[in-house]
Amino acid sequence: MSAQELPPERMPPAIDTTVAHPARRYDYWLGGKDNFGADRESGDAIAAKFPAIRTAVVENRRFLRRSVSFLAEQAGVRQFLDIGTGLPTANNTHEVAQSIAPDSRIVYVDNDPLVLVHARALLTSSDAGATAYVDADLREPEKILEAPELRRTLDFSQPVALMLLAILHFVPEDDDPYAIVRRLVGAVPPDSYLVISHATSDYLPPELVADISSGRHGQGRLRTRDEISRFFAGLELIPPGLAPVAEWRAEGEPAPRPAAAETAMYAGVARIGELR
Repeated sequence: MSAQELPPERMPPAIDTTVAHPARRYDYWLGGKDNFGADRESGDAIAAKFPAIRTAVVENRRFLRRSVSFLAEQAGVRQFLDIGTGLPTANNTHEVAQSIAPDSRIVYVDNDPLVLVHARALLTSSDAGATAYVDADLREPEKILEAPELRRTLDFSQPVALMLLAILHFVPEDDDPYAIVRRLVGAVPPDSYLVISHATSDYLPPELVADISSGRHGQGRLRTRDEISRFFAGLELIPPGLAPVAEWRAEGEPAPRPAAAETAMYAGVARIGELR
């Protein structure tokens, strides 16, 4: 059921359809129907300056599939905290993880009421595993970590994969994104993992960087490769390290792979050790 098809009584009261939201704009770029005029207008404005944006979001979803597959299959992770879930589409975190390990447990976190409506309806677990949903913003790490839904679903004495895909670039410097990530990393046990994909200014035209930095499309901050690498400070990056999103362990993907400039996004997975 799309946003436009939701009956009035099921439309989340807190939703503001006049302001673009990253999850709905992302849905629009992926060809979904869960978006409104403001989301499409913002999406088209960004696409006009960076026509490869749809390639970038498709490759980000492919990275999600590959990273979750690695964690479930090779690292033995059975718990996932996916912050900035976005609207349900193909190869959601629980679908990938539970296709490998049916007992996987996933907590989705998002601050868009529309996302949560669809998530509760569509992101359903296998019988052996579990899924739960938390209404919170990444900038509220304590609210996330203290949420009863999270505590009922995840066992913080066992490794947790902390998934921060295509969300940190919506957190400006004033909100101290590095402190937020440190807090979340500090809350999970050793042998957990941090997964990040992040848009970069390295390959984008200056006018688009300025447009995004202006706040016209919401708060956010494009970062350089060095700035993104700081989120992994003190952690053990899994080979190939911080790489263009289309290249991270992409040997099984269709060739040729998109160039780094076509995605303008870096991605990495790191193991969280004893000393942090």
